[in-house]
Amino acid sequence: MASNKLTVSDFDFDSVKANLKTFLQGQSEFQDYDFEGSGFAILLDTLAYNTHYLGFNANMLANEMYLDSADIRKNIVSLAKMLGYTPTSCRAPNAVLSIKLNDVPSTTTSIVMDKGTVFTTSINGQSYQFVTNQSHTTQPIAGVYQFDNVNVFEGTLVTFKYTVNSSDVDQKFIIPATNADTSTLKVTVQTSASDTSTEVYSLVNSFTGLDDTSKSYFIQEGDEDKFEVYFGDGVLGKKPVDGNIIILEYIVTNKTEANGASTFSLSGDIDGFSNVSITTTSNAANGTEKQTKESIRFNAPLQYARQNRAVTTTDYETLVKELYPNTQSVSAWGGEDDETPVYGAIKIAIKAASGSTLTNTTKQSLITQLKKFNVASVRPEIVDPETTTILLTSNVKFNENSTTKTADTLKSNIIDVLTNYNNNTLNQFEGIFRYSKVTGLIDDTDESILSNITTLRMRKTLTPQLNTSARYNIYFRNGIYNPHSGHNMAGGGIISTSGFKISGDADDRIYYLDDDGQGNIRRYYLTGSTRNYENNNQGTVNYATGEIVVSSLSISSLENIKGASTSVLEITTQPESNDIIPVRDQILNIDIANSTITVETDTFVGGSADAGVGYTTTSSY
Repeated sequence: MASNKLTVSDFDFDSVKANLKTFLQGQSEFQDYDFEGSGFAILLDTLAYNTHYLGFNANMLANEMYLDSADIRKNIVSLAKMLGYTPTSCRAPNAVLSIKLNDVPSTTTSIVMDKGTVFTTSINGQSYQFVTNQSHTTQPIAGVYQFDNVNVFEGTLVTFKYTVNSSDVDQKFIIPATNADTSTLKVTVQTSASDTSTEVYSLVNSFTGLDDTSKSYFIQEGDEDKFEVYFGDGVLGKKPVDGNIIILEYIVTNKTEANGASTFSLSGDIDGFSNVSITTTSNAANGTEKQTKESIRFNAPLQYARQNRAVTTTDYETLVKELYPNTQSVSAWGGEDDETPVYGAIKIAIKAASGSTLTNTTKQSLITQLKKFNVASVRPEIVDPETTTILLTSNVKFNENSTTKTADTLKSNIIDVLTNYNNNTLNQFEGIFRYSKVTGLIDDTDESILSNITTLRMRKTLTPQLNTSARYNIYFRNGIYNPHSGHNMAGGGIISTSGFKISGDADDRIYYLDDDGQGNIRRYYLTGSTRNYENNNQGTVNYATGEIVVSSLSISSLENIKGASTSVLEITTQPESNDIIPVRDQILNIDIANSTITVETDTFVGGSADAGVGYTTTSSY
């Protein structure tokens, strides 16, 4: 009996073609027809391809309707807009300068640094220009003419103008440059070509509190990755009228290229004076690429959940990423959760994607912006990340008969694997060091590697106040190995430090710290290899929490570490667990350069004559 129904299953070409053939073969007219051996096969191919394309397009269309599955940036941006989210543009690197003017006549009452004043710098032989995006005025102080804390941005200051024409229903106020930094955007509305009076408009991201007189503008990402400015409708926000001139002023930047610039020179003059001395208060930082599709997908729902206020720690983490696009990782927590509780504060640690720690200027700017979203009397505080370093000692055995690689080559490969783990898993607040993962990565480096015995230690640093009796708190925030009271008391416990000298020591000795296994920190000096203890109560250690307190220690100088001068004291210990977890502002990092990795041939599987007699293993302790 002929089938009058076509089976619909998958939309791939082969399945569609097979279904068409089955259908036709079920018809009495084609029961004995050879589809593959005739020109009819071409028609079947055409029908199958057409169906496949239609199914593919329908599937893609469905995917592009949802934020989680959309792939085209324009669609992702549009879906994010429905949640009230605007992607961030690229950001220009900015530096903070102090400029002193020399040879200025004493009769000069004030000096003006114009907006757009250019400074130049060079990185790796490439020149870049930095500009001011606002004017500055200074008066002499004790005869000195100086501009302090001047923000300069890498790139070119650009001005673009539109004339409002209400008859053009499709008129858009587009920022034409794809590398425009919208955080530097200033929007001004001039009355007309003949009337040069202007009004400055402010960026808003919600309609709350707006009326028909509010001088506000909005911004969105439009076609071709360009941003658009738009205004209120005359009810929620003031609406520009025919003849108004929209003036867009912004900086076009090279994004990340000038990050790190530290030396600047003036191009041209300042109010007629060109003899200047420039001091860099903060090196150039914060230059970033525009927000990625993945970042938009992640952050848009979080902002929607936040509802334009900051209550939870997640709210603050989301806000920081919006306000400071150079954020690589952020951690927020209530001040009451600190070792020393601070009530009424929300603490925020930020790891920048480029540059080092945030400058005081950047921190204060962020705090000012965050306060707009605070509830009640919560005080945001921004702190620097604390790094806990992990030192590995790994003995690796390999079968030399199953590889052409040398031990040195395998060691280099292992270092590459650990470096990748460092960069991609650690070096962020949520980056947990998982011991089994690391040892597995070492084993999987090469098929010839048979095993590894890997141990680890933790290290932190502190910067002492020289020649000042001070108390120091060191927080590992992970348990310290202490299997029983008095563990290794005679051998110096489980804690060690680099060397230092103390104020007022007539003998000018080099001192160190260790512990007695009973919770006490001891200070000692060496005579040969013998430890001479001068203070058995220099502080305390809590083995369960990993907190070390050093009391009343006046350090006069620090000994070199690994042959180099230093400004820090190193404290090293063994963790209770081989899995190490970062807490709050803590970031973990493997110090690969100072870890010990030994790769050696496994004589047992290698067939050495004495393998069964002289085979040695490596202790796990």
